[in-house]
Amino acid sequence: MNNKLDISVVVPLYNEAESLPELVAWIDRVAVSHGYAYEVILVDDGSSDGSWEVVESLREKYPAIRGIGFARNYGKSAALYCGFAAAEGEVVITMDADLQDSPDEIPELRRMILEEGYDLVSGWKKKRRDPVGKRWPSKFFNWTARRVSGIKLHDFNCGLKAYRRKVVKSIEVYGEMHRFIPILAKQAGFRRIGEKVVEHHARKYGCSKFGLERTVKGYLDLITVLFMTHFGRSPMYFFGSLGTLSSLSAAGLRCGSSPQRSGNRCTGCRCVRSPTSRSFTWRSSP
Repeated sequence: MNNKLDISVVVPLYNEAESLPELVAWIDRVAVSHGYAYEVILVDDGSSDGSWEVVESLREKYPAIRGIGFARNYGKSAALYCGFAAAEGEVVITMDADLQDSPDEIPELRRMILEEGYDLVSGWKKKRRDPVGKRWPSKFFNWTARRVSGIKLHDFNCGLKAYRRKVVKSIEVYGEMHRFIPILAKQAGFRRIGEKVVEHHARKYGCSKFGLERTVKGYLDLITVLFMTHFGRSPMYFFGSLGTLSSLSAAGLRCGSSPQRSGNRCTGCRCVRSPTSRSFTWRSSP
């Protein structure tokens, strides 16, 4: 593979057979008009609607197409992981396959990486064309991620992003961690993270894969990412701290319990009871 590619476009897809021909033609049109040496890596995440057959037919028409196919559905993170491993471009672009992300954004995203020095540029779908049931959970999720990570992005989970090549080679995306790639990049030492307002189109074909389960998983994964960010290299700092606090709490409860008396001496504490007083005088017992 030519190691002087200007861009690699990684497209994870699941049951997007109808949109693929239009998407690839659009990417090709943008790349050719700007004179880019490019590749498009289509990662089929176990589709059942004939998407892989469409990928194979597109490879015959467009030499820049590379296809990766999974035998079953592993999720978007796994698709991105494999796409990143295969990417050879100087700048790596990711976008969804549903035509809601515009390939016309590619030149400006690439310019921001190469000329403005960003390691990662995330799209911000400021005017979303999604139903309200998808927009509001996303807003709350992004607010939470922004507060806890310190990264000033409005749309962590936007599929349209641009990366310096060394970034995608330095991070591991697994589980459902694709939502937190900016946090993973920051954890890996890449702190030049920017944002660009991008155009967002309504879905043209098929239906959204978004659901309540995805929102719940998002918050659980956010907790996981934060744990790995602070304790990933030394998890015993976390568990050791919990164990220490538990031991101290248990000791405090024992010392705070009522002492049992045996004659003039209490068992369970170091005090001696004065026979002529109801008070307890604290002093060292022999």
